[in-house]
Amino acid sequence: MDTMRDRFIATTSRLLDEEPRTALVLAEISAAGFEQAQRRHPDRVINVGIREQLLIGAGGGIALSGMRPIMHTFASFLVERPFEQVKLDFGHQNTGGVLVSAGASYDWPAGGFTHMSPGDVALLDTLDGWTVHVPGHPDEAEALLRHAVAGDDRVYVRLSQQSNSEARPVTGDRFLTLREGRGPAVVAVGPMLDNVLAATEGLDVSVLYATTVRPFDREAVRAAAGGRGDVVIVEPYLEGTSTTAANDALSDVPHRVLGLGVARRELRRYGTIDEHLAAHGLDPVSLRARISAFAEQGARGAHRRS
Repeated sequence: MDTMRDRFIATTSRLLDEEPRTALVLAEISAAGFEQAQRRHPDRVINVGIREQLLIGAGGGIALSGMRPIMHTFASFLVERPFEQVKLDFGHQNTGGVLVSAGASYDWPAGGFTHMSPGDVALLDTLDGWTVHVPGHPDEAEALLRHAVAGDDRVYVRLSQQSNSEARPVTGDRFLTLREGRGPAVVAVGPMLDNVLAATEGLDVSVLYATTVRPFDREAVRAAAGGRGDVVIVEPYLEGTSTTAANDALSDVPHRVLGLGVARRELRRYGTIDEHLAAHGLDPVSLRARISAFAEQGARGAHRRS
């Protein structure tokens, strides 16, 4: 199976052929994959070199001309390094564009902390008007990228090496309900789904699948949480990133929210993706223990209140 990044290159190359208003801005990363597209569309495929602030600035200028720019590099260089440009050249100028990242939180551990970006979604949360897609499979990445390019708003598409075993029918807005139970509602974000499904096998919980996390699907969480109002959010980035959104969705009912994700502590050994997952407690065994403890605590509290 191809990776999300492979699918991004193939899909964007086709979009450049199909959509005359589409432009692509690169900062060396993935440039080799777009060599043919650049030959076909030299005026709409621009490689600015290792100049990430210019990457965003050029994209912002292209957006002001009425075109639809796609800007791409590693997440740490796309959101964190040029954050001022993201804030001003798109938010302040009220223009639209599509940021497409690679690298996720720790997809290339050998690259070290400079190439890791567990805080990217939390950082974008400080800005207004961004849609955030977190696909869990290459097919979903293609669908969400096409959805993003067809619009005029500000969109971040967060790609990862991690992938679920099968694609789900994503729409670019709502969470999908995959299991229904009487216990907590467990929201699995993007590539966390397979681990969450394995971790919750046999548990009396609901499982929601989220590939579009901003806007946050408040209605789906409210419906799944039910009367108990307990929610677990399993995210492939900084733990707690979406707990405020869940708390806001349930603000009028008693509730508890557990945010599971990448811890704030820096892991200073390279390791592998699977080793990073285990170290952050995001492997199936660790997730099952943490979700079960949360559910049991809630059940004991409900029993005491009755």
